[in-house]
Amino acid sequence: MSVVLCASAVTLAPSAASAADPVYKDPSQPVAARVADLLTRMSLDEKIGQMVQAERHNATPADVRDLRLGSMLAGGGEGPEPQSPQVWADLYDTYQRAALETPLGIPIMFGIDAVHGANHVYGGTIFPHNVGLGATRDPALVERIGRVTATEVAATGIDWTYSPCLCVARDDHWGRVYESFGETPANPSAMTSLITGMQGRSLNTPTSILATAKHYVGDGGTAGGLDQGDAQISEEELRAIHLAPFRAAVGRNVASVMMSYSSWNGRKLHGDKYLITDVLKGELGFQGIVITDWDGIARLDDNFVYTPEKVRTGVNAGIDVFMVPENYWYKEFIRLLRDEVHAGRVTQARIDDAVTRILTKKFELGLFERPFADRGLASTVGSPEHRAVAREAVQKSQVVLKNNGVLPLAKAPGRIFVAGKSAHNIGFQSGGWTMKWQGVDGPSTPGTTVLQGIRNTVAPGTTVTYDREGDGIDRSYGVAIAVVGEKPYAEEYGDRTDGLRLDAEDQALLARLKASGVPVVTVLISGRPLDVTAELPGMSALVAGWLPGTEGQGVADVLFGAVRPTGKLPVSWARDVTQQPINDGDGKTPLFPYGFGLTYDPVIALPAPPPPNVEP
Repeated sequence: MSVVLCASAVTLAPSAASAADPVYKDPSQPVAARVADLLTRMSLDEKIGQMVQAERHNATPADVRDLRLGSMLAGGGEGPEPQSPQVWADLYDTYQRAALETPLGIPIMFGIDAVHGANHVYGGTIFPHNVGLGATRDPALVERIGRVTATEVAATGIDWTYSPCLCVARDDHWGRVYESFGETPANPSAMTSLITGMQGRSLNTPTSILATAKHYVGDGGTAGGLDQGDAQISEEELRAIHLAPFRAAVGRNVASVMMSYSSWNGRKLHGDKYLITDVLKGELGFQGIVITDWDGIARLDDNFVYTPEKVRTGVNAGIDVFMVPENYWYKEFIRLLRDEVHAGRVTQARIDDAVTRILTKKFELGLFERPFADRGLASTVGSPEHRAVAREAVQKSQVVLKNNGVLPLAKAPGRIFVAGKSAHNIGFQSGGWTMKWQGVDGPSTPGTTVLQGIRNTVAPGTTVTYDREGDGIDRSYGVAIAVVGEKPYAEEYGDRTDGLRLDAEDQALLARLKASGVPVVTVLISGRPLDVTAELPGMSALVAGWLPGTEGQGVADVLFGAVRPTGKLPVSWARDVTQQPINDGDGKTPLFPYGFGLTYDPVIALPAPPPPNVEP
């Protein structure tokens, strides 16, 4: 029997059932038998509690105990300071102890948005965002990334991530293009290997977590690329393009599916029984949990409140877990759903189906036997082995779009000028969903910036000068490397209705470097293709660096020819904004087509990685 120490007492974590224990406490029993036994012991209030997910700022451990809440979440960037593995594990265990104090002792699950590694943990390994992983065309690598992510997330106690995003991004105006593996269904479908990595071959291991396929369905196909907009497309197109990755996810036994805020031809997806119950659960045979997005039911109309009609619509449509994070609305939700059941507008059978799905995942995770955080995993967070996987992902994600012979750069001693706002900024190169929901400007977590990677790679005696604005560039330099692009954003804050051009700072920088007469290599740090048509003639080389995460050394590895560039565009690169939306096979002629990517042979040995740091 394992012993878990807490501040005031010693709590015994259950490991085996005694002869007098009920079936649900006996780990030797089949999961289905344990679920059925527990279900018969639960009151309506206990069942409804299991269907509610509250947020840590608005629900205390006492609320979990008293209301029998089934799960908790921490919103993006809303972790406990200083967001270390230890502090996260303490938070998780505090809520878990409260759940185990209930008469039936049903453990909670705890969810976060680990969307490109353990991006909620200071010192965690941050991988390229999905658009970069789509450029790798390497599902086996993505599965390894899932395994690393699950291990580091499990080190914090967290057992549920709202990832991967399986949207098929069809318009670059959308602020979530970087969360997509690509514009065709083939790439997101192949990259469902991330699910296998996160969940393992069995959920019942200390380093497995629940994965979530999101957002169901069609959020990447809304008119104008509007976040939470309306996909005005036929059912044939919805199925062929947007449903396909979810079919692949179900084939990998994904544990949960998150609904989309968006609509399909005016029908809010959070209330669409046909797509949830008939298609997802029926036709596709999904056996896991359907969960709302953040207060998704309250958003069924423009009045951001919970009503009896909205609650019964969501439950009867087939949703199983309701994320109710704002204010104390989870208490109102419980009351409303109880009333709807008593009035006969929601059946007991529908409640039992939802709770059966929830309990099944808790038993499969082994939470009844291992309810607390595994503190022994903390040393894996940001380990050299994990960072090596992220560096490989960065290398394989880089897409060389133009090369007039300047790449690979010479390692021999010389003078290199580096400029641009994204050259020495871990926050910018990691993008949104990194430590904070909207990302961070600056050294948000330990890592290697692109500039540090360059300095780590060049030969001794080489001069590497950095100036953000490009001041001081002259013909004494052999090459200028401009690292430019987008600042961090997430969700609707990243929607762009402009021309998708570089910002004024970047345009001025590129003009200054071009005027110097020095060959310019541009690395574009962005979550989507940007309009660089006007600037392209002044570039000797252009590399799509996407949002590489903490391991900027991987960018330098490609620039200097330590590895062969293999990245291929997962999206079409428009000539200008008038081509939007532009997608493979639509007859339009892009600046760079889907699948494009230049290469060259390696010329130097792979440099040893520098130690991660947070140098400002």
